[in-house]
Amino acid sequence: MGARPPELVSPLLLMSAVTGLIDAVSVLGLGRVFTANMTGNVVFLGFAATGTPGFHFKPLLVALLLFLFGALVAGYSARALEHLTMRHWVVRHFAVEALLLFAAALLAIGYDSATLQPEVRLYAIIALTAVAMGFRNATVRHLKVVDMTTTVLTLTLTGLAADSSLAGGSNPNWQRRLASVVAILVGAGAGAWMVTQWSLAPPLFLATALIAAAAAMVAVRR
Repeated sequence: MGARPPELVSPLLLMSAVTGLIDAVSVLGLGRVFTANMTGNVVFLGFAATGTPGFHFKPLLVALLLFLFGALVAGYSARALEHLTMRHWVVRHFAVEALLLFAAALLAIGYDSATLQPEVRLYAIIALTAVAMGFRNATVRHLKVVDMTTTVLTLTLTGLAADSSLAGGSNPNWQRRLASVVAILVGAGAGAWMVTQWSLAPPLFLATALIAAAAAMVAVRR
């Protein structure tokens, strides 16, 4: 029997923390680029298009296109693996994300985030993390676990307020929603600290480990 949505909440919270880590890596270490949050990336593209200092069109466009590529591949894969149990295809998809982030972590060794050099590593890390996050977003979308997008908090925060008892609501899934916010917040804080104190490699290795842990959690549940 495949993993049911409630069994996926804890693994998806780990992945939410990874989103914070990746956002810290990309914004602080890759030249103001979002590779996990495409809303922010599109906004930055708008800034770059008007020549706003500090924003560069090329890396932002690369991140967007590779994110879309990752989502496309994951969407195709999810449909191609529909004959498998949910557990099996989810574990495979999580493993793909872990491998992509691990490759990015290896490339981050020796990369200088202050100068964004060497440039080939800059674009390789952008590409790998963007593909990974696009792949993940399509995977999570296919899972349809309520209030667990792992990357976007706007609707989550809206739900916390609009569905609260103060608004006459019944506070549905408030623990899950709040946990998602906290997970991304903690991931971003930890990632920012590691990027500023050390380099991009530690948060990327940690992100890899968390995704591997999420995959293991899904794999062992019955």
